[in-house]
Amino acid sequence: MKKLLSILFIVALISSCKTEEPKPEGYVIDGTAKEIYNGIRVILQTTNEQGRPIPIDTAIVVDEKFKFEGKLDNPEMLYISVNSVTGNLPLIIENSRITIDIDKNNIVNSKVTGSKSNDDYVKFIEGRNQAQLELQSLSIKLDEAKFLKDTENIDFYSDKFQDAVKRNENYALNFVENHPDSYVSLFIVDAQTNLRDVDVDAYETVFNTLSSTLKTSEYGKTITKKIAQVKEAQQKSQRLTIGKKAPNFTAPDMNGNPLSLYDIKGKVTIIDFWAAWCGPCRRENPNVVKVYNQFHDKGLEIIGVSLDGTPRQGDAKAAWLKAVEDDELTWHQVSNLQYFNDPVAKLYDINAIPATYIIDEEGTIIAKNLRGIALEQKIAELLN
Repeated sequence: MKKLLSILFIVALISSCKTEEPKPEGYVIDGTAKEIYNGIRVILQTTNEQGRPIPIDTAIVVDEKFKFEGKLDNPEMLYISVNSVTGNLPLIIENSRITIDIDKNNIVNSKVTGSKSNDDYVKFIEGRNQAQLELQSLSIKLDEAKFLKDTENIDFYSDKFQDAVKRNENYALNFVENHPDSYVSLFIVDAQTNLRDVDVDAYETVFNTLSSTLKTSEYGKTITKKIAQVKEAQQKSQRLTIGKKAPNFTAPDMNGNPLSLYDIKGKVTIIDFWAAWCGPCRRENPNVVKVYNQFHDKGLEIIGVSLDGTPRQGDAKAAWLKAVEDDELTWHQVSNLQYFNDPVAKLYDINAIPATYIIDEEGTIIAKNLRGIALEQKIAELLN
């Protein structure tokens, strides 16, 4: 009996040793590509800051299989594309053994196993899609109730719809809060803080609840800096909303003498950000000239802030002065000749031109970024 037990123990030990695979030091991606011909390339890629694909590795399909190997410092969002298949497959790769079964009909439906981070990512996407479908369904039912003038169901579905709206708005935030140890939470915070109207304070709060491992990772440190930058940008933007006081500034005029906004403002003043190299600005200038000539005697002042100074211009000041003369811009002009690093542009959060701020005689912002007929109508409304 003892001999039999010993044999069974040895067999079990050998069996368990055979089934246990050594954990790779990096990542190993074993891919299956059914019905995809030999020699087809499979590309593993990342993206640059502009979202454009950058290949980092290539594998060849042989007998409907392919393989990638490598090592990452941290999990990364990467993409797999197959030359004969439309689209690409987003997935989170980490240092583990990962299997991928490519769906040649719809690569997004490919099955990925072996990456916990990717499992969390799929869970996030599926939950978000479900929340959006629920919102769409309730919207249809609410519209039907309104069409039928069904008061009872209008009230019922209105409440349901508003609850669904809140769930959609808070879905990403709640997911991060409920997954403090998942690397996916970092990707979500990163993506959400790219949104224009993000509640950055809420995401900063939930980010601070993440595990110390995530927060102190290189990616976590990058997000910490990003949150601070977004908060600063939002605070700057809030200072420049309609109804707020326009910040004063002083910059060199065309003769190099300092000129301040508050020294020249009229009943209405247009702060016009432009540049000699800016095609849309130059095309808008005739309209601004028309508005100035029409309303200057009624109290309109304009101060042009040139963002010339790009290295490609050569003599930036000469280009600026020539454009002023060619376009017959007879109002006040200033420039530090520092391109978008101009202190006035930074003060007014200018990231693209042409851009305008319109202020009243008290220096209060009353309109922004009007062009063409809209600019003329607004000045006429203020001064006629």
